[in-house]
Amino acid sequence: MKNIAFIISLIFSFIIVSCGDNQKNPEKEVEKKWYKGNLHTHSFWSDGDEFPETILDWYKSNNYQFISLSDHNTISMDEKWIQVREDSIYQNSFKKYLDTYGKDWVDYKIDSGKINVKLKTYAEYSNLFEKPGEFLVIHSEEITDKYEDKHIHMNATNIQQKISPQGGNSVAEVLQNNIDQVLNQRKETGVPIMPHINHPNFYYGVSLEDMIKLNGERFFEVYNGHPMVHNMGDSTHISTEEMWDLINISYIESKKPIMYGLATDDSHNYHKMGREWSNSGRGWVMVQADTLSAPALINAMENGDFYSTTGVILKNLKYDASSISVEIEAETGISYKIAFYGCLKGETTIKELASYEDTSAKFEITDDLLFVRSKITSNKLQENPIENIKYETAWTQPFLNQ
Repeated sequence: MKNIAFIISLIFSFIIVSCGDNQKNPEKEVEKKWYKGNLHTHSFWSDGDEFPETILDWYKSNNYQFISLSDHNTISMDEKWIQVREDSIYQNSFKKYLDTYGKDWVDYKIDSGKINVKLKTYAEYSNLFEKPGEFLVIHSEEITDKYEDKHIHMNATNIQQKISPQGGNSVAEVLQNNIDQVLNQRKETGVPIMPHINHPNFYYGVSLEDMIKLNGERFFEVYNGHPMVHNMGDSTHISTEEMWDLINISYIESKKPIMYGLATDDSHNYHKMGREWSNSGRGWVMVQADTLSAPALINAMENGDFYSTTGVILKNLKYDASSISVEIEAETGISYKIAFYGCLKGETTIKELASYEDTSAKFEITDDLLFVRSKITSNKLQENPIENIKYETAWTQPFLNQ
């Protein structure tokens, strides 16, 4: 009897301890983090002027957590050799590249006094730089197409197989054909692949009307750091920011998913710096995701869980059914303006709904609003600006009032 009582006591003790452990360690949701990344970058694989490794090292050293090398009409998986230019800038760059990575890594030969270098593939350079939870290289391609004299470019982020330009009988048809190929690959592979429209005002190749006609596109570049893309428009063309709002007014009316706005570098030039060159560090996205992986980042962006910036960093950004709250990670001596822009139901124009000269603000969403977004500007000058875009800025994604 004593043995039976002892056994029963042990069983009850085990049950009590087990229940206690479950109460102390309930299943927790994974805490989301902010990840900094650039989705538009070029290297020697197309018209950039630097080796992939040198570019990735710069981004990693400057506190980016993810980067897409999105060269034109290539996924950097074939064999490609480049000849080092005779200019001393590029000769010295090659010497530094060789000194940094060594002869066991750098595959080169000298022919008739010319230095020829075999480029590392995506598989090689990503494996060299990636570190779980710290730095990710996303496989990407800039699908580069034309219609007559119109330049039509779009990125495919996390691409699995190269997509050739599809062409078409109009700007909108070219865009749609390429979007469809990206989405078809996504469906066939089961892998999240994200198309986004690049610099619509590059040679003013893509109009508002073209963008409105699209189906299946969720992203475009509201800011691009290339000096020839005309983010601000001109006397006869609207800015990309105005285009963004008008796209969304149309999309909501047509019951399409809203368009999100990206900021990117579109960097090509890594040796000459200034407003006439396409340099790194001008625009990026901050994505709130549970893990640093391409599927998690794309899923977060498709949910609108990110903002775009040229320098302003947010400490907190919260949406709920009734409000948007913005808190800036403020720098000493810098002033900020938090403005909320939106469209009233039944109207077709955007307006400033409220603004605050402060480092935090909360905007109450009313039933008469179609959508609302925030733009945060500072009086801090950009280090290396383009056009007449002088001050560091951030854009939240539009919140659809349902």
